[in-house]
Amino acid sequence: MRIASLLLLVSSTAAAQQIVDTSYHPFPKVQSRASGSRTVVVLDEAHHNFHTMSGRYLPFARLLEANGNVVRAGTVRYDSSTLAHLRVLVIANALNAANEAGSNWKLPILSAFDSAEIASIDKWVRGGGSLWLIADHMPFAGAISNLARSFGVIWLNGFALPEGQAADPRTGDFPITFRRSDGSLGDIPPGGGQQRRIDSVVTFTGSAFRIAPASLAASRPLFTFKGPTRVWLPRVAWQFGDSVASVSGDGLLQGALLRVGRGRVAVFGEAAMFSAQLKGPSRVPMGMNAPEAAQNARFTLEVLGWLVSG
Repeated sequence: MRIASLLLLVSSTAAAQQIVDTSYHPFPKVQSRASGSRTVVVLDEAHHNFHTMSGRYLPFARLLEANGNVVRAGTVRYDSSTLAHLRVLVIANALNAANEAGSNWKLPILSAFDSAEIASIDKWVRGGGSLWLIADHMPFAGAISNLARSFGVIWLNGFALPEGQAADPRTGDFPITFRRSDGSLGDIPPGGGQQRRIDSVVTFTGSAFRIAPASLAASRPLFTFKGPTRVWLPRVAWQFGDSVASVSGDGLLQGALLRVGRGRVAVFGEAAMFSAQLKGPSRVPMGMNAPEAAQNARFTLEVLGWLVSG
């Protein structure tokens, strides 16, 4: 039986409700380059985002605030005026209104950003802005692919899953651990403040991308698929079968840093790793609250530290 057939058996479980873990509180003070910087971080909420400051990204906001930063919701479209005074913009799982409802997570997936917004964000980054772009599996990867392409990131609108690994029966997810020891986890460049060693980071079912040749020299891979991986490209999210197209994910990325003009871009193909959620009937921890993801919180702060250290 092909893996696509096996995936069909878990698709209903994988789509099970996930809720924010409001009991998760970041440890009091994690020393990092982001600690005490009072950086103002704007979390996009103007594009039908699946993750918001008062919802699934509440733990993300709490972590950054516990380390001396200020997190604000971004509720307006982006143009030269609204971007002018921003230092760090976080976009997590943005969607077009046409694909917002789960019943509409099917092709075609429309861009969450129109051409004018993309041009404005691109100009802002090249002028010195810092963008943190996060997109899960389909449909989220497809919704930001046009924006990502402007920075030389080619995103596949699918599901990046390890071959030969069964889904977690409690949640339907396919966690992947990126490790320094096997070379799948790259280093965040030093750049001011105290940097702690990160040995492993866990993601929870996401997407994959590659860097365009013209942008390779200015990029640094952080999460590289080393083990056998396939990127499944269904027409409807979480609906798999033997007829579903797929491509090899070997060597593709799920995390990277790029220098773009005078600015910086951090891109990640999975969102739960930066949050703390509970999923499935048993309310299984997923994200920074998961025991196996003990270093995810520190990694989150190191990413912010790199974004603000330029």
